[in-house]
Amino acid sequence: MFTKILKTSLTILLLTTFTFFAGCSDSSTPKTQEKIRLAEVTHSIFYTPLYVAIEKGFFKEQGLNVELFNANGGDKTMTALVSGSADIILVGTETTIYVYSQNAKDPAINFAQLTQTDGSFLVSREPIKNFSWDLLKGKVLLGQRKGGMPEMVSEYVQMKNGIRPKVDNTIIQNVDYANLGPAFVSGTGDFVQLFEPIASKIEADGKGYVVASFGKDSGKLPYTVFITKQSTIEKNPEKIQKFTNAIYKAQQWVENHTIEEIADAISPQFPEFDRKLMLRVLDRYRSQGSWATNPIIDEEEYHNLEKVMENAGELKSKAPYEKIVNTDFARKAMR
Repeated sequence: MFTKILKTSLTILLLTTFTFFAGCSDSSTPKTQEKIRLAEVTHSIFYTPLYVAIEKGFFKEQGLNVELFNANGGDKTMTALVSGSADIILVGTETTIYVYSQNAKDPAINFAQLTQTDGSFLVSREPIKNFSWDLLKGKVLLGQRKGGMPEMVSEYVQMKNGIRPKVDNTIIQNVDYANLGPAFVSGTGDFVQLFEPIASKIEADGKGYVVASFGKDSGKLPYTVFITKQSTIEKNPEKIQKFTNAIYKAQQWVENHTIEEIADAISPQFPEFDRKLMLRVLDRYRSQGSWATNPIIDEEEYHNLEKVMENAGELKSKAPYEKIVNTDFARKAMR
């Protein structure tokens, strides 16, 4: 009789223990995953904290299933949001200013910042030990798309250094973003403005040399941010909050881990990327403070963005900060 009671007690104890630990293992990740369609302006190591949030499971912890796709360009990215084919987009804040100026009934709202500097670099055909921006005078620069933030930053930096863009030099702007690197390698231009990893790839091949950073010389600004429609915020603020929570956790993770650990985390996003090159690119972005350490879109940085746009003649009318920026989700995530 005692043996039967002992066996029964042990069975109950084992079942209770199993149920307890099973419950604990399921509590950290919600079983139901809400889908979010996220469009990025391009797929780049520049957006490292986003990929950390995906690969480290920070979105899943919040009960989100993020479907990421590359929209290939600022205009196409905003179109994806406006048309309803994307719930959230990752692109420059300037796109929301353009939308606001058109008196949109459902404005695009910036709610979380990812990068806080320009991410492009000036690549020279020849090595230059002591580069100064006045060396662009009389030269041909392969530039970026008119009205896009990279080109506006380029012109802003040039004017800060006493250069009149397109007067003191020639800027070619009819080459597609994807073809800028190949065009330069094939012999077009004396300089080219490139993002990573193309800049480092060309440098590694000995076909060009990174001589300056547009991010360092232009200062902080809300360069790449997460944007959604005002109607989405009103209908489902919980989903936006969960998304922002995951981004902030990723930002903090990146801030507190080594370049090698970051490379390990994001490598599934770039399966064919050479590791040495990846480490070089990551180090370059970290050293110039390109990644925001929290998702708050700073008002002072926003006004710096306006200066850059005004300088380029692209700010036809201002959009009040409080009309297109919502920091509530970012502040709550940090609390």
